Amino acid sequence: MERDLTWHIVETAYDDPRARDLRRQLDDDLGARYAGFHGDEPDARRRARARALATHPDEIVATLVALAGDTPAGHVIVRRLGDEWEIKRLIVAPPFRGLGIARGLVSAATDAARTGGASRVILQTGLQQPESIALYSSMGFTRIPVYEPYAETMPRSVCFALDL
Repeated sequence: MERDLTWHIVETAYDDPRARDLRRQLDDDLGARYAGFHGDEPDARRRARARALATHPDEIVATLVALAGDTPAGHVIVRRLGDEWEIKRLIVAPPFRGLGIARGLVSAATDAARTGGASRVILQTGLQQPESIALYSSMGFTRIPVYEPYAETMPRSVCFALDL
């Protein structure tokens, strides 16, 4: 596939097929990165982690998709998590990496949070995602302690915040 070097961001519905497909790609990528990471844990803990990672549609403030031409190239969600606003489910499809799409999606997500009245945004990632850690650090996010709902089932998470 020849990659289109121009891209733009659109807001979509959470259940938009382009957004769903990008989230499936993210699940596949994370599954490969974290295979064996949790070892032989009990099913109850695995289910608790799945609940912690779940994104409920009623919490979502924005679902953003980056398009390269008509091709879905990246995705991010902004959700309310209690009194906080969280950036979640960031992915850039492999053929479109290195074009600044992740940075653009994070900027658009923080703009959405700022416009919505958030005073800061938070996010959770992991050690198996060094490019994400580097991106957030380069954009002025600072490390914070692991927050709920991740503290119990993913205490080794890497969490960040950005004051708006």
